[in-house]
Amino acid sequence: MDSAIIEATGLTRRFGALTAVDRLNLQVAPGEIFGLVGPDGAGKTTTLRLFCGLLDPTDGSSHIAGHDSARETDQVKDAIGYMAQRFGLYGDLTVEENMKFYADLFGISRPERDEMTPNLLRMTRMEPFRTRQAGRLSGGMKQKLALMCTLLHKPRILFLDEPTNGVDPVSRRDFWEILYQLVREGLTVFVTTAYLDEAERCDRVGLMHKGRLIRCDAPDKLKSTIPEPCYEVGCPDLRAAKEFLTRQAGVESVEPAGASLHLFLSPQRTSADTLVNALQAAGLGPADFRQIAPSLEDAFILLIHQASREAA
Repeated sequence: MDSAIIEATGLTRRFGALTAVDRLNLQVAPGEIFGLVGPDGAGKTTTLRLFCGLLDPTDGSSHIAGHDSARETDQVKDAIGYMAQRFGLYGDLTVEENMKFYADLFGISRPERDEMTPNLLRMTRMEPFRTRQAGRLSGGMKQKLALMCTLLHKPRILFLDEPTNGVDPVSRRDFWEILYQLVREGLTVFVTTAYLDEAERCDRVGLMHKGRLIRCDAPDKLKSTIPEPCYEVGCPDLRAAKEFLTRQAGVESVEPAGASLHLFLSPQRTSADTLVNALQAAGLGPADFRQIAPSLEDAFILLIHQASREAA
């Protein structure tokens, strides 16, 4: 990707014996929404902090808009907006007062601030709440205010660390509509998220596990390129069936999914008929196996299981 606006080459960060980010190679194109997904402790936040110049790498490098994140921190900070999981809003200040405070921090002139503020309030539909104290806003409104403060200095790239964590579904949807609008206006968005329905909204998704990027592609391709078939399994005792199936040769992954199990198997080592008969012989039948298209969550769980086995 010759025109990458975000780039990591062998990017590594260790904390003592722990390798939080392990030889990360990644490129993100301008105007892309890139999602980084993984379990807690996977290294997502550390990756963002390395890109933003808030941490120095142990090895390797990262470049933001052509600038080295570790060596050209001033240029990088001018190019980015970074919204941490706990953004520093001041609860006793109003929406407008918080925006004025952050504009002063960024060194934005009063005429520029007076031009930007109403545009941001209109875009986020926060105009009716401009005089409300931040401490009295809902979780979704607080995230919108944090986003407005992050956008005041007109960054080219937006880094968002789980921006909708703990926010209600309607507010999450509104937040993503704002992100789409920003991308249409030319921003690049790099977001970490714990919500796989949000990962589906990204142009590309990277799956991170124990500091390593184990797969990176468009969400649809991630699902469609899984070679192992996925089955929906129904049986009387799902808990006992899961424990039993986990121990069977050829079962790559089996996890609860509502009122059924979702199971991946290796066709070279077993089959649905073999597993149906095994469940029956163990007194856990009758069992019904129906092949389905895997969801993104199914695919991620399988890939993490496989990565864990390879590491072991």
